[in-house]
Amino acid sequence: MRQRGFTLIELVVTLTVLGLLMALGMPAMGEWMGSLRIRNAAESAQNGLGKARMEAMRRNQVVTYWIVTDKTSGCALTSVAASWVVSLDDPTGHCADAASAAATPRLIEAYGASDGAGDVAVAAKASLASGGAAATSVGFNGFGQVVNTGTAIARIDLSSNTVASARKLSVTISPGGAIRMCDPLVVTVGDSRACS
Repeated sequence: MRQRGFTLIELVVTLTVLGLLMALGMPAMGEWMGSLRIRNAAESAQNGLGKARMEAMRRNQVVTYWIVTDKTSGCALTSVAASWVVSLDDPTGHCADAASAAATPRLIEAYGASDGAGDVAVAAKASLASGGAAATSVGFNGFGQVVNTGTAIARIDLSSNTVASARKLSVTISPGGAIRMCDPLVVTVGDSRACS
């Protein structure tokens, strides 16, 4: 009578082949996960900016998009975090507050970087060019245009802190209020993904 099952040699060969396949796929998986986090952070920033612009037009008053440190670290204004707040007033120290039309900072919406955008390097700049001074906020008026109150964000560059080969993305805000996501590494003239 014949026994059923696997021999020890068959099991070892199968596990060895499986281990080799996993070892070959892990670097690509790391790059894919890094790119996915950057895409999440870029889409979040684009959505937050769009929310601020639409709320400004709906309310016919200035609404501001603020880049802030995470709620757990005090909620201070910064130009290098993926967390943001849309409010009518400066949200410093109030990121965890409930949305309110009356209580300062008249918070509309908040996003924490831990919501799918961890390990992303952010650099918000006051210029559409890749350089420029750091900026922490941008306000929109009732027409959806950028309000020049101090140094307004014109470009948010996003990259990975740990995966050098992960893609890079930018979110740009024109003076007229147009918000778009682009790839700073695409330099082909006429390519809709390019930042220029």
